[in-house]
Amino acid sequence: MSENTNTQARTVSTVDRGTLDIRGLVLLAILLAAGFILNFTVGRAISGITGGAISPEFIISAFCLTILAIRPNIGQALIIGLISAAVIQITTTSPFIDFAAEGIAAMLMAVIVQVGMRGSAKKVVPLIGTFVTTAVSGIIFMLIKIAMVGGAEQLIVAMLPVVLATAVFNAVLVSALYLPIKKALKLAD
Repeated sequence: MSENTNTQARTVSTVDRGTLDIRGLVLLAILLAAGFILNFTVGRAISGITGGAISPEFIISAFCLTILAIRPNIGQALIIGLISAAVIQITTTSPFIDFAAEGIAAMLMAVIVQVGMRGSAKKVVPLIGTFVTTAVSGIIFMLIKIAMVGGAEQLIVAMLPVVLATAVFNAVLVSALYLPIKKALKLAD
């Protein structure tokens, strides 16, 4: 019997990409729990310091990181967005709006990841994908809120800068966290 002495480096994935299985749901739960705690602490502090100009939504960062890690299909991304919206309901002052905003945003992030995580573009997908996802979520939220309460001009002037600043913040945060999470989960490209 001969021994094969050739060994190849192997990347073991602790999260199956393309599936929303129990491991993907556990990852989502951990990131949502962290996001929820960060919303109550760091998010409120940043919002207070900036006079509300930046209101980080760590739940969006959490589902963007989850989608980057597991790369779900569109239907699975919708589930991720709806679960995230359910968590947001605990703290929101505008119930139910997040179900539309986060559901659509999560599906958009999944499309961006599916299209962009190839070649050299994959280096900027966490940044650009999270910025676009957060901005779209915020704009959907803003438009629904305007439809519900009126005062379109005043709300747009007040909310749009916050949406864009939050999108920048989340994009930088997810970009900074994606590589360490990728390494910790031993994810291949």
